[in-house]
Amino acid sequence: RHHAARAAHLQPRGCRVTCLADAGGAGSGGRAKAVGGFACGLLAAWAVASAPSPVIAAGQRLPPLSTDPNRCEAAFVGNTIGQANGVYDKVLDLRFCDFTNDKNNLKGKTLSAALMSGAKFDGADLTEVVMSKAYAVGASFKGTNFTNAVIDRANFGKADLEGAIFKNTVLSGSTFDEANMKDVDFEDTLIGYIDLQKLCRNTSINEDTRLELGCR
Repeated sequence: RHHAARAAHLQPRGCRVTCLADAGGAGSGGRAKAVGGFACGLLAAWAVASAPSPVIAAGQRLPPLSTDPNRCEAAFVGNTIGQANGVYDKVLDLRFCDFTNDKNNLKGKTLSAALMSGAKFDGADLTEVVMSKAYAVGASFKGTNFTNAVIDRANFGKADLEGAIFKNTVLSGSTFDEANMKDVDFEDTLIGYIDLQKLCRNTSINEDTRLELGCR
C-alpha cells in the first residue's frame, strides 16, 4: 500500500489524467489536464526501469488449475515477495474464484502475478491493492473499487469492468483489449500517454469519459 501512497504524491490534485501529449490535449470541457515534462519523464523512466513482459507471454499456456482447496482464500494473504515484477514462491491461482461484494479481505493486498481468469470481483473493495503483472483475462470487476491501487502491466483483456473505480490509481502498462469499460471512473488516474492512447481505442468507454480522458 506504500507504493500507492508514494505514487499519489507524484500527481497534482484535481488532475484527471496525469500525463498527456500537451496542455491542450485534454479538451477544454473536461477535468483532464496535462502536467509538465518532468512528470511525463518520470513516468517514462519508471516504465523503462520495469520489465515490460507480461506475466503470461503471448501464446504461452496457463498452468493447470490449482488443486489446493484453499487457493481462493490465498488472496486474503496475497503475495509476500516480488511486489513489482511478479516473482513469487507459489502461484496465486484465483481463477474462477468468487469474491463478489467482498469489502474486507482484499484491501491493500499484493496480488502480483495472480491468475484471475474467470474470477468475480464484482462490487469488491480492492483499494490500495498491488496488481503487478496480474492476468485477469475474462474476469469480472463490475463496480470494483480500485482506489489508490497500483496496477502495473496487468492484462484485463475481455474483462467486464463496467462501473469500476480507478480513482487516484497508478495504471501503467496495462491492457484492456475488448474489455467492457462502460461507466468506468478514471478520476485522478496516473496514466502515461502511450497507455492512454491504447486505452482510448476501447470503444465501450462512454463519450463523456473519453472527453475527460482527452481521447481524440
